[in-house]
Amino acid sequence: MRAQYKTNKESGITLSTSEIRYRRLFETAKDGVLILNVETGMIIDVNPFLIELLGYSKNQFMDKAIWEIGFFKDIIENRGKYLELKQKEYVRYENLPLETADGRKINVEFVSNVYSEGSQKVIQCNIRDISNRVKIEKELHESEAQYRNLADSGFALIWRSGTDKLFNYFNKPWLNFTGRTMEQEIGDGWTQGIHPDDNASYFQTYISAFNKKEAFDMECRLRNANGEYRWIRDLGTPNYDSIGNFLGYIGHCFDITEQKNNEEHLKRAKEKAEESDRLKSAFLANMSHEIRTPMNGILGFAGLLREPELTGEEQKKYIGIIEKSGARMLNIINDIISISKIESGQMEISISETNINEQIEFIYTFFKPEAEQKGIYISCKYIFPADVSIIMTDCEKIYSILTNLVKNAIKFTQKGSIEIGCEKKGDTLEFFVKDTGEGITLEKQKIIFERFMQGSESLTRNYEGAGLGLSISKAYAEMLGGKIWAESEPGNGSTFYFTIPVNNQSDKKSAINNHILSDLEENSIKKLKILIAEDDETSEILITMAVKVLGKEILTVRTGVEAIETCRNNPDIDLILMDIKMPEMDGLTATKQIRQFNKEVIIIAQTAFGLKGDRAMAIKAGCNEYIAKPFNKSSLMILLKNIIKNKKT
Repeated sequence: MRAQYKTNKESGITLSTSEIRYRRLFETAKDGVLILNVETGMIIDVNPFLIELLGYSKNQFMDKAIWEIGFFKDIIENRGKYLELKQKEYVRYENLPLETADGRKINVEFVSNVYSEGSQKVIQCNIRDISNRVKIEKELHESEAQYRNLADSGFALIWRSGTDKLFNYFNKPWLNFTGRTMEQEIGDGWTQGIHPDDNASYFQTYISAFNKKEAFDMECRLRNANGEYRWIRDLGTPNYDSIGNFLGYIGHCFDITEQKNNEEHLKRAKEKAEESDRLKSAFLANMSHEIRTPMNGILGFAGLLREPELTGEEQKKYIGIIEKSGARMLNIINDIISISKIESGQMEISISETNINEQIEFIYTFFKPEAEQKGIYISCKYIFPADVSIIMTDCEKIYSILTNLVKNAIKFTQKGSIEIGCEKKGDTLEFFVKDTGEGITLEKQKIIFERFMQGSESLTRNYEGAGLGLSISKAYAEMLGGKIWAESEPGNGSTFYFTIPVNNQSDKKSAINNHILSDLEENSIKKLKILIAEDDETSEILITMAVKVLGKEILTVRTGVEAIETCRNNPDIDLILMDIKMPEMDGLTATKQIRQFNKEVIIIAQTAFGLKGDRAMAIKAGCNEYIAKPFNKSSLMILLKNIIKNKKT
């Protein structure tokens, strides 16, 4: 009995201690606690924290059913609702709004448990204030919404990855760019859009930066919704939370395709400019050599002509060398002037009637002796009936192109043949010059028409010449609305083609006939009284020699003022060759003053360098025509014949 009493007594002490501990926990708990009678739903206890949290007195809780407490009406609306509650051993409301005594709204987490307390069952309700947590979650949600709105409303393509390195978010601009859904892109699905050539370098950069938690900046190509690869710049940045935990990466991508294209264009333009400067330097060095060579021939053999013991045969030989050197130098100067005009946009087009058959025949006849002297057979092919062989074009530029092509063919052909021809193909004339020469490599064919590309930097040169003929020919062909190209194979010769459009066909005879004047036409413009206004003594002598056969009397002056005075004193002058550049008064001003008292005299402006607008300025000043020095008797007679013909009509 004593032992049993002792046990009961000890048991009583244990229960009392447990009660004390429970009461202490109940009173000091940082959550609100309500104790309800299961059967009646009456509140039988409430802890101080809940009283303080809600601001009501303990009497307002005690001996009332829970559904009678207004602020619990959202949980327990009536007794019937409470019966459902008490039948469950565990009930949880994660976010329940309650109103405090002073009208504040708070959010609580409500948990109820049914358990036995002695002989009766009770419900313990734990109520935790989660207002701050709800507020923070709301702020985070709003912040996330704002972030997404900002991400979706900008131009940048934005992505985000987690700590597993996989991408878990893409903004709308990204999805619009790729034309894919979020489900298709997340994880590593987006990698399908990376250009295969950029895939390895991109991931090497990304993984390396990720492992070091460093920012990265790289470029790659990403396929857009149209299937086109566009260059993007990707700026990746490590992503941390507010307390410094690493969350992964955020990337901002920008389409830089236009920038890349512009950079590439600038790079190519820079390379081309540098190459052009290098080639121009080589060209100038080559020109120095080309000009000095014929000059040495002219000056050297002119000096030898002074030797007193020269035979007639030697004199003839030396004079031939001087003439050849002079012709070579004149060709070089003409090419330099032509390319300069083309470069500066000052080259003009002069359209006239041109007989294609006669043009080709003239080129063939002109170059036949030179080709045959070298042992080359030359032929021409033109298949135009007389009534369709005349077109409107710039005959001088056609002549220049054909001359350049035939000269090159003769130069680069050691044996075999050369064929010159033209065929009509629709509304286009296709000229060709075919040779059996050494041919041109494919690499050379790409550059032979470029300006200054012929300026070889090598000191070893197999052929003389400025090397500008093909670039000039290309410019002329394009100015006439056509094109020029070459077909060649090393060792099997070359064929050069150029085309011009067929415009305004005519039945009239071509102006090319003017190159060949009959004796009757020559006689019709002989016995002229001619005034040469020229300030350069050498040019004056050459012009005098050129027009001597045409004149019965030749007068010479050195200035524009003298030209005016001589015209006043000689009203019967038939022709004035007026130099544009002269001291005291230029030729155009002199012409204007002469026209005030003499409307009939023929005035032809002459200059050593023809620039764009010179002819128009000369005609406006009162000149009948314009001619560039040096000129010969034939070119002057062609000009005079046309002037006389026009004056008669």
